[in-house]
Amino acid sequence: MSESLGLTKPLQDAIAEAEELIANAPFIKTEADRLEGYDYLSGRIRMALQTAFDYDLEQPLFINPTHQFSRQGLDNPDAVYFHAYLREGVEYVVRGRRGTSADLSFQVMGGTYNASSAATSLMAFDDRELEIADDGTFSFTYVAEPGAKTLIVREVFNDWDTEARGTLTIERTDTLGQARRPLTEDVLRKKYDVAARSLVGSIQTWFAFPHFFQFKEPVNTLTAPASTPGGLSSQFSSIGHYELAEDEAMIVTVPRCDDCAYQAIQIGSDWYASTDYETHQTSLTKAQAVADDDGSFRFVISERPPGVVDGAPAPTANWLETTGHPTGPIMLRWQQLSRELTAADGPSVEIVPVASVGSRLEGSAGGTGLSAEAYAERIAARQRAVARRMIS
Repeated sequence: MSESLGLTKPLQDAIAEAEELIANAPFIKTEADRLEGYDYLSGRIRMALQTAFDYDLEQPLFINPTHQFSRQGLDNPDAVYFHAYLREGVEYVVRGRRGTSADLSFQVMGGTYNASSAATSLMAFDDRELEIADDGTFSFTYVAEPGAKTLIVREVFNDWDTEARGTLTIERTDTLGQARRPLTEDVLRKKYDVAARSLVGSIQTWFAFPHFFQFKEPVNTLTAPASTPGGLSSQFSSIGHYELAEDEAMIVTVPRCDDCAYQAIQIGSDWYASTDYETHQTSLTKAQAVADDDGSFRFVISERPPGVVDGAPAPTANWLETTGHPTGPIMLRWQQLSRELTAADGPSVEIVPVASVGSRLEGSAGGTGLSAEAYAERIAARQRAVARRMIS
């Protein structure tokens, strides 16, 4: 039997260190929180291996690092994410076929996210700046500028039922057509080292990141719309975080925006990640939500169903389920805007007893109860849409 090379030892040690970070996270309050942390850890391990072994600076390709099995950075349930690493001064060609998603955006990031700071956005634009042929195809050339480290592409869906993904590739003009370099022990050792550093670093980063922005705001408030801090700079967002008792609800009222292709709200967990958006309603776009006659959405964030049907608690069309999370981040997003947003376009917040939501929002979609069958149909539609769209 051949002797072990010991290449995985750094990763083994990193997994043990990461487990300690997860198990001792300061925001864990319940056993459910702890179990969710271990599930989150599996996604971080998956991402770390993908970061180290799938990315290739010589023969680049787009990787899908963030999805329902690898949640991070308050990932957007409406988005499919693609990342490619860049080398300064190198020429790249990006090609694709535009799908029918509400938004397709490109962002070049400098530096990295870490526990002390966010990466820097060097450039951000959406598909309105591309020359797209009649058959939906496009291409553009980009020479990586000084400091450029990553190209992030987001395909964002407003109507989950009808919008479809496109295609996307990236290539280096100076290495296309060449074979990859052969594997060596040294190369593999470096890859396992990268995976180890990435694993621990990503957990430390996302523990710290929400305190740069979301958790700096007073609890149960939301900011006026502004260019997204630490994220997609071409997007406007409103951020905050909630803390609700089991019998409390937050009513978020926000005008429907017809000057953008995409508008949405989501809630997340203290792991700064999305919560189950397939079998629960933890996010809504303007295509999924129901606006009232005055043109505003009234979303209800709560643990208990805020509506009433036949005298019993019932879900509503605009309910955002906290799924056992009494605290968590909130984010509203606007993309493909045709104008700047102002405070008047932003949300207002009210904390009320869950039992009073029905009377408080009488006649509103936020307070009108749905039957169990009708809500199950909404959840089934979410499951089918995620299955069609996600590529993990």
